[in-house]
Amino acid sequence: MISNLLRRSRAALAITVATGALIAVASPAQAVAGPPTLAKSAFLMDGTTGATLANKAGDTKLEGASTTKIMTALVVLTSPGIDLNKKVTVQQEYLDYVAREGASTARLKAGATPTVRQLLYGMMLPSGCDAAYALADTFGSGSSRQARILDFIAKMNAKAKTLGMTNTYYDAFDGISQHGNNKITARDLAKLTRAAMKGSTFKSIVKTYSYSTGGTSTSATWTNTNLLITPGHAYQTQGAIGVKTGSGSVAGQCLVFSVTRNGKTIIGVLLNSTDRYPDAIKLTNWALGAPAGAPALQRSATEPIPDVLD
Repeated sequence: MISNLLRRSRAALAITVATGALIAVASPAQAVAGPPTLAKSAFLMDGTTGATLANKAGDTKLEGASTTKIMTALVVLTSPGIDLNKKVTVQQEYLDYVAREGASTARLKAGATPTVRQLLYGMMLPSGCDAAYALADTFGSGSSRQARILDFIAKMNAKAKTLGMTNTYYDAFDGISQHGNNKITARDLAKLTRAAMKGSTFKSIVKTYSYSTGGTSTSATWTNTNLLITPGHAYQTQGAIGVKTGSGSVAGQCLVFSVTRNGKTIIGVLLNSTDRYPDAIKLTNWALGAPAGAPALQRSATEPIPDVLD
């Protein structure tokens, strides 16, 4: 397996030198290449070892939109004495915020009392910014809502520092940056995701396609925005186990994904792509091999950036 990877890496590197068309890592000591993508930044990591598999501008700071919620979830799940069954009262401000920002929503109801576990599903599946707000307000410290939110964001940045995310700065709990300073890199997102996926609760949430809201929402279920795990979709990918979508007018199409096949797991990040799912599938098949009988991949050119920020 290792020798095959090395032979393929050397061959891909030779093509890179000749054409400049492939993703290549910056360090000669890690001269690995992958297929071309439409993303401004892309990074592929071995989910077990953390080794770099492919890199395209992986240290360029960009907005990551709702991929920010991966960190929000990790801060919540690693909070001392976390009680996933704790009930949280939904405030009208959370709903007003979503309306003001035109943000993606879990359609929570004011006065409802979902559990922390339910809010995590509401944040990570439909990318609910109302659920993210509720979690930040609950797990931040302070005598006012503003103080609690600022404290929670400080915890996000502290966690980033402990994970070695040296090119990341958060100024929002959900990716909606008021001043455009919520920046991350594809490499840092891969580091974050690898750490988060070590937690069984996080992994269970992000690989879930649909989840009953238990009366916390106006709809019967929440469904995952990630087409890689959407049953029956053309982009459904064998072995995909999450992780998070994101999009916005500045951020473009973003995607953090993880796939396991034949005992090997990869973590991929695409920032500011114009066709994120074909990019993700190409990287996956390059690293893990295409499944038997898989159809030829077609560019969509039809997936617009949503009207709402997600």
